[in-house]
Amino acid sequence: FPHIRYNETPEIKWQNFKVVRAPNSIAKEWLLLWENIHRGVKKEIRIKSEDRFRHFYIIWQTGTGKSSTMQSLARQDFTAGNGLAIMDPHGDLVKDLLPFIPRERADDVIVFDPSDEQRPIGLNLLEARPEERDMVAQDANNMMIKLFWNEIFGPRLQDYFLNGCLTLMEYPQGWALTDIIRLFTDDDFQKDHIRNVKNPIVKAWWEKTFANMWDREKKEIIPYFAAKFSGFITNKMMRNIIGQTKSSFDIAECMQSNKIILLNLSKGLIWDLNSQLLGMIVVSKIQSAAMQRQRISKEERKDFFLYIDEIQNYVTPSIESILSEARNYRLWLVLA
Repeated sequence: FPHIRYNETPEIKWQNFKVVRAPNSIAKEWLLLWENIHRGVKKEIRIKSEDRFRHFYIIWQTGTGKSSTMQSLARQDFTAGNGLAIMDPHGDLVKDLLPFIPRERADDVIVFDPSDEQRPIGLNLLEARPEERDMVAQDANNMMIKLFWNEIFGPRLQDYFLNGCLTLMEYPQGWALTDIIRLFTDDDFQKDHIRNVKNPIVKAWWEKTFANMWDREKKEIIPYFAAKFSGFITNKMMRNIIGQTKSSFDIAECMQSNKIILLNLSKGLIWDLNSQLLGMIVVSKIQSAAMQRQRISKEERKDFFLYIDEIQNYVTPSIESILSEARNYRLWLVLA
């Protein structure tokens, strides 16, 4: 039976791929990818640890094993004691991995499940140190552009949103994304916040640009602006998560203490838009936490692995920045 080209016998099921012998120069490091079986000889295919530090990208057709490969890598990270975060937009990957977490690492685990409304975990998008506020506000703006596209969330709305975020982040009593609509619709709330603004550009925007707008213009644009966020704010589940003034866990501390963060962002339970927003918030916070490592020496920076399944849902400039710069801060990506 030399070849299907010359033998069209219908009873023969021809293999549509070819197995070749594994090369001799396979790394003997700990990270196992697959097993090569050629003519009855089984050989482990491993990858050097340092090769992971160029990031890892898995791209195959639907249903061909991307999530299974990620699960295999994550289980090895569990055993090795590494810190990692897994973003799963389907929910199955996180559920399948839970039984494989070693007993001695149980206290390292944080399970973020937005669909669990009895125990909501806070995730404040706008939580930031004073020196990080501009970067966080710009990141939040990029998320809104990703969610709504430039044609809908245009320059005018971006101007409102950026100044609104920077205003909220200077309020000493705390703030959250859910306050953004009230900032433009409640006059007393607005005045109280503007009183605490120290940034001269933001203060001038309120006192000159916004104050000089015609009432008709405000009545047209503010409801249009508010409509973009009402879906998150009226949703009890999302309000309980993004409406808390303090996040329930510090990602920077998690990265340094080798925690396991499992994010069940199942679209079937929390809907597509909510899954996207929460995923992008987590990516932004991980990038910010990685950049904070500039304050500690290279020797003290612990390796941290970020797994993202269905990466196309969460691509923002934060992802681009991590791919190009985060190697210096010991943050490594595993993308599918």
